[in-house]
Amino acid sequence: MTLNFKKEGNAAESLIILHGLFGSLDNWMTFAKQMSQYFTVYLLDARNHGQSFHSDEFTYECMAKDVKDFMGQQQIEEAIILGHSMGGKTAMQFAFNYPHLVKKIIVADIAPKAYPVHHDEIIKGLQSLDFSVIKTRGEADEKLAESIPNLAVRQFLLKNMYWKEKNQLAWRFNLDVIAAQILNVGVEIKAPFPFSEPTLFVRGELSNYVLDEDISDIKNIFPNMKLETISGSGHWVHAEKPKEFIKVIEAFLL
Repeated sequence: MTLNFKKEGNAAESLIILHGLFGSLDNWMTFAKQMSQYFTVYLLDARNHGQSFHSDEFTYECMAKDVKDFMGQQQIEEAIILGHSMGGKTAMQFAFNYPHLVKKIIVADIAPKAYPVHHDEIIKGLQSLDFSVIKTRGEADEKLAESIPNLAVRQFLLKNMYWKEKNQLAWRFNLDVIAAQILNVGVEIKAPFPFSEPTLFVRGELSNYVLDEDISDIKNIFPNMKLETISGSGHWVHAEKPKEFIKVIEAFLL
């Protein structure tokens, strides 16, 4: 199965971008266009997301293999892998499974540790939408607001809604499988060995995903790591502080 992707630029080095849970490659287009002056940038839709295939398998092992298969299909011998949140954990899993394919990795606002499930309200909200009744984006937003009061989160989620056919809305992501296997998203990425290539962790100052007490454990696994904190940003560092995010990425890569 082939992942849906978009390609920006035509440079010698390759940069592969992996989005987070409930996201899609479209979330990263602005960043990709900026970085395409230095790299050939590949934006991937993860399985069960965006316009990629749906599958009952939804683990970091299989998502890492999807990236490996994609590189083989595109004849990419080595790449920089950048991932946000779920995509960051996929990037870490990929680095341990296929270190020979990785030049550097960038992990945005996630640590390799296990996280408790904290998407219950979002999943319940998404499951509450009956598309046999709801026929407009406005109606969907109004219904979602009952369980998801944060407007920015609702707007992010609603980007995944599309017209499956005339008068029939649907989600692009595979909500049933994601809901059933949500525990897999929070699992620890276990390191069989230290990954010694250059690694950048970028966290949001206002986010609680990467804490100060996590840093020593991260360094044990990624001894050649740097940590950058984006002031005033929450979890979606690339969207909330795009200029600052690009600045730290360029400083690391160029």
